[in-house]
Amino acid sequence: MQSAITEALLPWYRTNARALPWRADGFGAWGVLVSEFMLQQTPVARVIPLLDAWLSRWPTPTSLADEAPAEAVKAWSNLGYPRRALWLHRAAVQIRDHHDGVVPRSVDTLLSLTGVGDYTARAVAVFAYGDRHPVVDTNTRRVMARAIDGAAHPAPPRPADLDQMAALLPASHAEAAVMNAAVMELGQVTCTARSPACGTCPIADACAWHAAGRPETPDTRRKQAKYEGSDRQARGAVMRELRGATSPIAQQRILADWHDAAQRDRAVLTLLDDGLIESTDGELHLPR
Repeated sequence: MQSAITEALLPWYRTNARALPWRADGFGAWGVLVSEFMLQQTPVARVIPLLDAWLSRWPTPTSLADEAPAEAVKAWSNLGYPRRALWLHRAAVQIRDHHDGVVPRSVDTLLSLTGVGDYTARAVAVFAYGDRHPVVDTNTRRVMARAIDGAAHPAPPRPADLDQMAALLPASHAEAAVMNAAVMELGQVTCTARSPACGTCPIADACAWHAAGRPETPDTRRKQAKYEGSDRQARGAVMRELRGATSPIAQQRILADWHDAAQRDRAVLTLLDDGLIESTDGELHLPR
C-alpha cells in the first residue's frame, strides 16, 4: 500500500502543487524558519503578505536579532498567538550569537532554538537543506490515518507517526523532500478535515478509509476552546491596544471598557508572565 501511495502522489504533486513562497528555489533556511513559525495555527492566506513584509524588513536572523523584541511583536500583526513572534526573536538572537548568523542544519541543533519543535526542526532540515527526514504535521497525520489506518480522524500526535511517514519516503533525498511536501499538500487541499474530495484524490484507490466506505470513527483529539469570550480573546485585545500605542499605557487604563475586569486583569498577568508585555512604574508596554 505504501509504495502505491508514493507512486501516485509524487506525480500528482509535481503537477498540482500550489506556488507558495517557501517552495521557491533559493528561498533559504531563514525564510523557511520564519514561514514555519507563522504557519503554526494560521491560514496560508494570512501568512503570505506578512511573511513578505517580514523578510523584506529582516532578511537575516541577525537583522531581526539586532532590533528590540517589541518590533517583532508589532510586526506579527493579526497572525495570532504572538508568543511565536517573541520566540522567533529569541531564536534569531541565538542564531546570531551561537551559530554565526546562520540557521543550523541538524535537527538536534534546530531543536535547541527557542520555539522550535520537532515538526519545525525537521521541516527546515528537509525543505531548506534537502536532508532526508520524515516531516509530520496535522495534514500529514490525517492523510496517513485515512489512507493507511482506515480512520476518519488522526490520533493525537505519537512517535509512531514519524515511522509511518518514513515508510512512505523514497530513498532519494530530493524525492523524499517532495514526498513530505506532497502528503501535506494533499491534506491541505484534497483530504481535508471536513469535506475530503475523494473523487479527485490521486491515492483513492490505495486508501484504506475510502475502500471501507469512509466510516465515521471516533475523534480522540482534544478540542480547542471557543475563542469568543475566552481569556485568549482578552489577551489578544490587550496586545492590539499596546501594539497601536505610541507610548506606555497605565495598567489601570488598559482595556478600560472591557466587559469583564477580572478577565482583563488575568490577561494582563499572563502576558506579563509570558514576557509578551512588560510593566515599568505601573505602565504597560511591549518588551524592550
